[in-house]
Amino acid sequence: MGQLSFLPEIDRKKTQAAVENAFEKYRMYKFLSHEDREASTTAGYNERFHGPTNVTSDQTADIAIHNVDSRAYRKKYCERIERVVNRMPRMERFLIEERYMTKEHDYITDYHVYNQVFKPEISAGKYGTIRWRAFYKLAADLNLLVEKSEEEETEGAT
Repeated sequence: MGQLSFLPEIDRKKTQAAVENAFEKYRMYKFLSHEDREASTTAGYNERFHGPTNVTSDQTADIAIHNVDSRAYRKKYCERIERVVNRMPRMERFLIEERYMTKEHDYITDYHVYNQVFKPEISAGKYGTIRWRAFYKLAADLNLLVEKSEEEETEGAT
């Protein structure tokens, strides 16, 4: 008889996909420049219907708020990811930084990391174990853990 556990079972594939999406967003925010919105200075004809007259719009203020808020959000998001990674053990942090937090991410493979970047080289199995531990910690800290649904658990048990 198996031991009862009150902790939910984690869906590894979906959790890994969520963490990889978070890193994709991180790289986009970190390495792509942010284009500020600008106010339109030309007049345009807009048909205006009668409605609430207590609403005012200030295009310049809305644009300024968007530019400042989006820049602050991007910076805060990147800093949060970096804080989580910096708290990891050395091997996990090294793997994540070399594989997922570089500009060259699209050109670096897992094989390259565990055969050429790690000194001495490590096996693919060891690399997978280190990566899963790092992903699990990231997912837990960033609230990205995906639990297995009850249908998936019963399918796996039969």
